[in-house]
Amino acid sequence: MTSRRDFFKAAGIAGGAVSAATVGRFALAGLPEPVMQSKPDTMPPLMPNTGQPYNPVVTLNGWTLPWRMNQGVKEFHLVAEPVVREMAPGFKAHLWGYNGQSPGPTIEVVEGDRVRIFVTNKLPEHTSVHWHGQRVPNGMDGVSGLTQKPIKPGQTFVYEFVARRPGSFMYHPHADEMTQMAMGMMGLWITHPKEKHPLIDVVNRDFCFLLNAFDIDPGSYTPKTMTMLDFNLWSWNSRIFPGIDSLNVRLNDKVRIRVGNLTMTNHPIHLHGHEFTVTGTDGGPIPQTARWPEVTTDVAVGQMRQIEFVADEEGDWAFHCHKSHHTMNAMGHNVPTMIGVDHRNIGKKINSLIPDYMVMGERGMADMSEMEMPIPDNTIPMMTGEGPFGSVEMGGMFSVLKVRKDQKPGDYKNPGWYKHPAGTVAQPYKGAVVKPTRSSSAGGHSMPRAQKPSKDFEVQIRKPTAHGEQ
Repeated sequence: MTSRRDFFKAAGIAGGAVSAATVGRFALAGLPEPVMQSKPDTMPPLMPNTGQPYNPVVTLNGWTLPWRMNQGVKEFHLVAEPVVREMAPGFKAHLWGYNGQSPGPTIEVVEGDRVRIFVTNKLPEHTSVHWHGQRVPNGMDGVSGLTQKPIKPGQTFVYEFVARRPGSFMYHPHADEMTQMAMGMMGLWITHPKEKHPLIDVVNRDFCFLLNAFDIDPGSYTPKTMTMLDFNLWSWNSRIFPGIDSLNVRLNDKVRIRVGNLTMTNHPIHLHGHEFTVTGTDGGPIPQTARWPEVTTDVAVGQMRQIEFVADEEGDWAFHCHKSHHTMNAMGHNVPTMIGVDHRNIGKKINSLIPDYMVMGERGMADMSEMEMPIPDNTIPMMTGEGPFGSVEMGGMFSVLKVRKDQKPGDYKNPGWYKHPAGTVAQPYKGAVVKPTRSSSAGGHSMPRAQKPSKDFEVQIRKPTAHGEQ
């Protein structure tokens, strides 16, 4: 019998994460051709033409990795490599990912499938792949140094296991994790049920995406990999609004959305216009008795959440993280609050020296979304997006659920803006406004203050003065 080393040598594989007893000769006869993708658009679902049929997912601003069948085994080929990801039109980032994109392609299989994944490393350092949330043999868990040797640059390793349970999972490195995940290395894994499951409903539309975050200075291309908390770009599948595609569904479709969080903080994901239930996690489907209606669900670090609802309200419904700073694009964290400060006089003086200077923030930040303010190359304004009624004033983790009665089954094209029926849009009130009556019977403090100031005072805003003045 040919040795394991000879198998790998014959196949041109420099290393392996599995034993010779697990990998037959056919597995090493030749690598599947790696399929690459660089377009940032949401690709249509990949209908299975081999293996057991299932209803495929749609990866928001992503795609599903094709496979080949090899004597009953589904074979995939992941290539870990530097990639260029368009995060929004006019803004590209130099990231690390798989098969041309960050995140990498979604892997879809069926419960009970035997799966073989070849991983080729084209990074400048070693890597590994951890199959987050899945039950696998210990030697397939992908923790560099603990369960396998690292995949060195230029090497190809092979992982092989059975997809034992249905659900929503992720994959990512467990080697120099801080750097590699900060550079965008991650992807989704979906295991569909083999047969009708009492806790997994059939749906008409099944979307999925990952939450990730970056710290990229305006005008630069490469993330700062040492950032722990102060990220300035909050993204879905390495895209930021207005670069995130809308989720387009047919009226009364049963919709499932799977969300995975590989950022450094939690994200309360909020849907307008509908209630949903959380039906599953990366631990599996949730029992019916443990479900309740929500409009916001918190997705903590390293978690998957699967939500489901019936899209029974037509319109363009906002869908976003409810942390307000996560719906903004690149911004500084030490910007002073200038609300209430009159900039007009000082603005005129500065304009005489700097013609392009403009005041900002004295009435809030909304003005910034409408100002044609010069920004560095290769970046995007903090708040942007033009809707049917003007500036949307959003960025980061924000998209739109578009529900239409005339959207055809299986059609994922953007239907354009919703046409509201007459009398259903908020309008300015043109009548007289009555002066409000203020209550004079409000309750007092629970107890007197121990050290009361000698007199009432009001904080005064100190306006900028010339250098040297007090």
